[in-house]
Amino acid sequence: MKKILLIVAAAAFGCGAWAQEPVEIKIWPAGPPNSNGLSGTENDLNEGRVDNVVDPVVYYYAADAEKNTGAALVICPGGGYARLAMNHEGHEIAKWLAGEGISAFVLKYRMPNGHPDVPLSDAHQAIRLVRENATAWGIDPQKVGIAGSSAGGHLASTAVTHFDAQTRPDYGVLFYPVVSFDPAIHHKGSSVNLLGESPDQAMIDLYSNEKQVTAETPPVLLFHSDDDRTVPVQNSVAFYAALKAHQVPGVIYVFPNGGHGWGFRETFRYHEEWKTLLIKWLYDIGITR
Repeated sequence: MKKILLIVAAAAFGCGAWAQEPVEIKIWPAGPPNSNGLSGTENDLNEGRVDNVVDPVVYYYAADAEKNTGAALVICPGGGYARLAMNHEGHEIAKWLAGEGISAFVLKYRMPNGHPDVPLSDAHQAIRLVRENATAWGIDPQKVGIAGSSAGGHLASTAVTHFDAQTRPDYGVLFYPVVSFDPAIHHKGSSVNLLGESPDQAMIDLYSNEKQVTAETPPVLLFHSDDDRTVPVQNSVAFYAALKAHQVPGVIYVFPNGGHGWGFRETFRYHEEWKTLLIKWLYDIGITR
């Protein structure tokens, strides 16, 4: 199946033209290796949201051929680990990144339903997929990162702290992320959906990712709003502090206002600022150089 994926990508993007329409690629062609215990069919909800993902895929937006930096970013939309906000936290970001010369992959991942290994296995597989096809897609396999918003930010923060040699991202970008399951600052819905109603302390600690940062964690950029009442800004602050404690390169930007869930919405007052800051940071850490 890998050969088929290479042919599809080459046919769509090998001619050098930049295309805004993505290619949909199944990440588990033979079926996922694990189960969240859910069944039924995927549901399309309002405003581009989906739930009950059964067959996880990535939507590949190839970088503008004239601007291609060789960088790639897997994007994990949020939705409290109950659904996915595919548009403003996924596709819209990906289209913009592709135009900036960064190949983008929007990950439609499965919900955990109390099985935290399920979304993480999808994120890991997406990273493997990008690296396995890097040459055909004009990507540097050492410039593959992961980003996420809200609960998708938790998934991305899990990916940058729980990995092996094949799945370690080269960088991470977290938008108003759920990071910790400390009851004082957690997002309860995400906690229940990921870990179940009564997780033991060991599981809480394992997926409280500020506790899982090590010297091997890649560089991370964090964005949050000071007035976020859904996912307290202390989640990002705790993760940034952990990065610094382990001497990992990290940057945090806390905007004065904006609340939660702004994604790529132009109504967010600092929409242009975060885009500029992200592009500058990627250059500064050597990803787009």
